[in-house]
Amino acid sequence: MAFVGPQASCYIDPGTGSMLFTLLIGLLSTGYFFLKKYVIKLKYLLSGGGRASGSSEKYPFVVFSDSKRYWNLFQPICEEFERRGIELQYWTASDDDPALGESYQHVHCEFVGEGNRGFARLNMMSAVVCLSTTPGLDVYQWKRSRDVDWYVHMLHAVGSAAGYRMFGIDYFDALLLSGQFQVDEVRELERLRNLPAKEIEIVGCPYLDVMDARLATLEPPQKEGVTVLLAPSWGSSAILSVYGHRIIDALIETGYEVIVRPHPQSKVSEAKLLDELMAAYPDGDRISWNFDNDNLDVLNRADVMITDFSGVIFDYALVFDKPVIYTEGQFDSAPYDAAWLEKPLWKFDIYPTLGIPLDESQFSHMREVIDAVLADTTLKAGRDAARAQAWEHRGESVARTVDYLVNKYEELTRAQDAAEL
Repeated sequence: MAFVGPQASCYIDPGTGSMLFTLLIGLLSTGYFFLKKYVIKLKYLLSGGGRASGSSEKYPFVVFSDSKRYWNLFQPICEEFERRGIELQYWTASDDDPALGESYQHVHCEFVGEGNRGFARLNMMSAVVCLSTTPGLDVYQWKRSRDVDWYVHMLHAVGSAAGYRMFGIDYFDALLLSGQFQVDEVRELERLRNLPAKEIEIVGCPYLDVMDARLATLEPPQKEGVTVLLAPSWGSSAILSVYGHRIIDALIETGYEVIVRPHPQSKVSEAKLLDELMAAYPDGDRISWNFDNDNLDVLNRADVMITDFSGVIFDYALVFDKPVIYTEGQFDSAPYDAAWLEKPLWKFDIYPTLGIPLDESQFSHMREVIDAVLADTTLKAGRDAARAQAWEHRGESVARTVDYLVNKYEELTRAQDAAEL
């Protein structure tokens, strides 16, 4: 009979670990809400039978950000809450989120922890309204808290709402969108999955409004010649994974200034690939790498962008009104909500109006490809049409977003007060 000594160890695969974490959080949440229920009852008794509502224990508004890179989306919203003198909790999973350095009076910024620690806080949140751009509510570790009345999701880009990993927005109560085509995609997903209709408000896009206003204050970049920005998404279907050295070599051969700005997730999910490419192509006269949290300056400097299915294509084309070159036929929809839809995602229909497609056969004459798109004056009309569809209520989105959140809070608290009478 084999004997297993005291130094034996066991392996828990990631799926099992996630399941165990979910079970643990479920048990902790049950205990938390059980105790809270009786604390509220005790307050009721000690007050002589007076009102001891659970709503008084809740934050009115919580904004959750899973990464510092979304501060450009949430900063204008936080500042509008501050301007109106409305109390807001801003929770972030990044310990270096720029929000933590702000000195607000009414907006309270807090680092709640990364990974499971952060999810544990979220799963026991007590709030009337929670706003986030993080998908996956009630799908993996992030579970709905029984003490949150209303979950609101805001897209972090103006592209397709069905571009998330599967089921990413199914279980939110409401969505804040920037165009009618996104509404159509969501309603089709709800129909196919037999889901109740979510509340949807078209508010526009706060970070594009702010970027637009900031751009108006910038001077033209001081440089000579053409600057090409390679700004891919991440994953096995993205440019760096598919083409890697080959596309970078082709761009260097043009003689133009080349800036490579990888998707922030690349540093996490494909760090080995990124390290190899950066070692092979260190910063120099012809090429540089950009990881700025704020992309305004690098987008302003570039004369043309090369990308794939990254949402940054719309930041560049709609705000800066410049042409793009995009790769085709590499987006695998299988992990995404897009796999459920018969029609192609809106963004893939609109790409041909914003720029020209690129395949590997063109790498040998990349300079001519770039020169051609820079000279194409017909693309401006396409950018104007895309802007009208994807960026409604231009310049009004921050006020509309906060108006929605405040009105929803008032609606929910009135309903609760009426139920307690």
